[in-house]
Amino acid sequence: MIRHDDEERMQFKEATAENLERALQDTRSRTLALIEGLDGQQLFGPRLSTTNPLCWEIAHTAYFHELWVLRHLGQQQEILPGSDRLFDSISIPHERRWDLPLPSMAETLGYMNDVLSAEISQLNRIELDHTARYFYLLALFHEDMHGEALTYTRQTLAYPAPGYLQHLAPVEDGTPPANEDIEVQGGTFMLGMERGDEFTFDNEKWAHKTALAPFHIARYAVSNQDYAEFVEARGYLMEEYWCEAGWKWCREQGLECPVYWKKDSDQTWYERSFDQWHELAMAHPVIHVSWYEAKAFCRWANRRLPSEAEWEFAAACDPKDRTNGMPPKNRFPWGDDSREDCATLDAMTPGTAAIHAHPGGDSALGCRQMLGNAWEWTDSTFQPYPGFSPDWYAEYSRPLFGQTKVLRGGAWTTRRRMIRNTWRNYYGPERNDVFSGFRTCAP
Repeated sequence: MIRHDDEERMQFKEATAENLERALQDTRSRTLALIEGLDGQQLFGPRLSTTNPLCWEIAHTAYFHELWVLRHLGQQQEILPGSDRLFDSISIPHERRWDLPLPSMAETLGYMNDVLSAEISQLNRIELDHTARYFYLLALFHEDMHGEALTYTRQTLAYPAPGYLQHLAPVEDGTPPANEDIEVQGGTFMLGMERGDEFTFDNEKWAHKTALAPFHIARYAVSNQDYAEFVEARGYLMEEYWCEAGWKWCREQGLECPVYWKKDSDQTWYERSFDQWHELAMAHPVIHVSWYEAKAFCRWANRRLPSEAEWEFAAACDPKDRTNGMPPKNRFPWGDDSREDCATLDAMTPGTAAIHAHPGGDSALGCRQMLGNAWEWTDSTFQPYPGFSPDWYAEYSRPLFGQTKVLRGGAWTTRRRMIRNTWRNYYGPERNDVFSGFRTCAP
């Protein structure tokens, strides 16, 4: 198993057997690094609606590989008899996961290693056709997403930062620039993922014509400094800024500021990162705020959240270059090639960067950091695109349609190999534990 500090920041344009093997080892290395240093009680953790027992979650990631790559694709027998009754997240209600007869940690790690060895062995003897690549990438990206969930679980539970983050130098703060609006003429473009990619999640399918009216969108995400002004204006105590459900949620939570903020006796704001409190970095994006909080800020500031179509247009399109009357779309804001210097991704820093970092990652319209740093809430409810049909993993999207809000763009913890302009994330509007922030539009 490779060590995290030796890992390559995986990007591959083609899912070859060699690339997939390295990526599978890499994601497993990250998963194991995210539980390193935790004792048995911490690995089990308290019963919360937003977290899983970490000892269950890591086994679930291996189970997902076994289910889809080995048993479904490879038609192999179970490696761990009865694993469906232990690790199937669809059939096991969330609240029951603390009551399962889980294997010991040694047995869990052995199971995870056996699954990884078996799928790498299979990878090197099968024909790697489109179907095989689909299931390997499905399992890989699923574990990548759980890596982000394991990270925010450590944050939620105030555990120490993962060891691989503790030696990284803090990202410089500085003074946040004045935010400004970028005028977008709008028009018709293709929202969603075009056919032909090696892997596409079902909720990205397929690109379809979408018309947008002209709009103005902020160049930068909302900074901690911007958001602190809302807090100082007693925005959390004034009902007129909140929707009915948001106000009820805010009062039930007893919030007067973001969940991980506090003010000391000399009126300086601090923010908790894992188990440590640091002075609030004013030039960094506000993070760990819910959709309700983002909406309240917008009402206070006489702004609004972008729709997900507006967000994707601003991230992906170059309206100066129109083909067949519509602007072409880039895979990433800066173009079609992955570049490490364009975004804060992969947890290669101990947290977010300043909102004005990475000017080389600007979109064609001039929006900065539309990938990485913090997921960005949009105003859109998560809904299927026209003609939607679920893929093999039918429960990935369909159960959450109409119940969650769309986020775009990825966070500092998101894996570079899977994020792109068309990626749709989705959480309930109350979730402030995830790495979520936002940018705004003119009303």
